[in-house]
Amino acid sequence: MLIGRKEERRELLELLEKDESQFCAVYGRRRVGKTYLIKETFENHFAFYHTGVANADKKEQLTEFRESLRRAGLKRCKMPRTWFEAFHLLEAVLEQSPDRKKVVFLDELPWMDTPKSQFVSALEHFWNGWANMRNDIVLIVCGSATSWIIKKIIRDHGGLHNRLTDQIYLRPFCLGECEQYAQSLQISLTRKDLTEAYMILGGIPYYWSLLRRGESLAQNIDRLFFSENGRLSHEFEALYDSLFKKPTPYISIVTALATKKAGMTRKELLESTGLDDNAVFIRTLEELEQCNFIRKYQILGKKQRDAIYQLMDNFTLFYFRYLTSNIKKDNHFWSNNLSSQLHSTWAGLAFERVCLWHLPQIKEALGIGGVVSTAQSWHTEATKEHDGAQIDLLIDRNDGVINLCEMKFSNDTYQIDNEEDKNLRRRQSVFQQVTKTRKAIHTTMITTYGVAHNAYWNNIQSEVKMDDLFKEYR
Repeated sequence: MLIGRKEERRELLELLEKDESQFCAVYGRRRVGKTYLIKETFENHFAFYHTGVANADKKEQLTEFRESLRRAGLKRCKMPRTWFEAFHLLEAVLEQSPDRKKVVFLDELPWMDTPKSQFVSALEHFWNGWANMRNDIVLIVCGSATSWIIKKIIRDHGGLHNRLTDQIYLRPFCLGECEQYAQSLQISLTRKDLTEAYMILGGIPYYWSLLRRGESLAQNIDRLFFSENGRLSHEFEALYDSLFKKPTPYISIVTALATKKAGMTRKELLESTGLDDNAVFIRTLEELEQCNFIRKYQILGKKQRDAIYQLMDNFTLFYFRYLTSNIKKDNHFWSNNLSSQLHSTWAGLAFERVCLWHLPQIKEALGIGGVVSTAQSWHTEATKEHDGAQIDLLIDRNDGVINLCEMKFSNDTYQIDNEEDKNLRRRQSVFQQVTKTRKAIHTTMITTYGVAHNAYWNNIQSEVKMDDLFKEYR
């Protein structure tokens, strides 16, 4: 069953209705469901389908391509010596296809581009010199090596420049889609458990598919991460190796960002990583941002050059927090630490990331889905005139309001006590004093089960509950 992906599926099906041939790139991180989406959308009906072979040389790639040509109906198929010959054979397959629209699906495209193979030149020639001259070809290419797709296909400056007619970046699931997926697998978890699972697994369908029915969330996390040979205990290396052909600078950046909750400026990143300040560094940051591993945001009142880069990928954050530390080997580590301060501190920070992933749902819950706004963070150091203050999320609205959001993950209804009330008031006062904003300030609480209606409840203007984050928003 295809969960969510309504817009992406509609976009793919619309390719069949165009009057001209179409060239579409579908990309996204490893295990996010790219291949599954395409196969389910077209019900596995392709005029030609082929997937590249991991870690294979040119001869092995061409051998497997010939086998795909045979399966597509080209019985007398000689062994192509070059990719140019291979694509000419593909033309022969498509010319004999009876389909009104001939859908060609090339999966794991980056794997086919072996050194000195001229694969990209041959693909370019196939599209520009043959497929684009017709009106019945739908070419869909796909791959997890996002840096390769962006560089060689989407932003190519050669023969494929501006040749794509469509591109689809497949995002991870949101919380509501993860809940639907868990239900389809008949996995029974509370919404608090689902939220905590999202803090660890993010919205990656494959990771969620590894959860077992009949096990608690803690048992599942122990099995997948902390048991001997856990299925996800070494996923970090495979993830970055699959996304980026030369993963070292990407890993250097996320490693540096993992040490700073609020993020780092470009200058700070250069100092921390030791990377060169050049076009490669800029492209590396852009690709990490395009893959949603990091986000770039402005601090209210700061200049563009002071933009902050913040690590956003839940799985990566969990890896650095628990799987790289010298935690004593314990196959039941997660279950044994559910009540610890270690877990509580991690959960509070991880919940903030979940909220940042679900800004559209938060805005809908506040009734401002249609209001133009920007989400930002803000901080100021203490001076003689005022205290220091940190705001992890503020929503600056065009209707004259700024929501200062406080995010709290708790096991029960959240209680604002006297000390917390003072902190909220102090933070708002410092923000108004430093920014000199003329907008109305709304203190907004985002919690798991809401805020208790005690003596301090009236001092907040709005609240968002965990259930609101599960609502569908596309």
